[in-house]
Amino acid sequence: MRAFFEGIEDLFVNGLFWPYDVLRGMDNWWLANSVSWIFVVIGMVAMVYWLRQLRIFDANGEEDYTISSHSYL
Repeated sequence: MRAFFEGIEDLFVNGLFWPYDVLRGMDNWWLANSVSWIFVVIGMVAMVYWLRQLRIFDANGEEDYTISSHSYL
C-alpha cells in the first residue's frame, strides 16, 4: 500500500502540479498569481449571474415568502 500512495504523491507532485512550480518561480507577481485571478473572475461572473437569476424569479413572483414555505419548518 505504501508504494500505491507514493505513486499518487509522485503523480501530483511531479506531474500535475508542475505548472504551479513554474508560476511560483516567476519574478512577476501578476503572472505568478494568474491562476488565482482567473478563479476570482470566474467567481465574480458566477455571482453576477446568480444574482440576476434571483432578480428574475423575484420579479415573476415565483418565490414563496410564507413562514412555513419548507416542510421541515
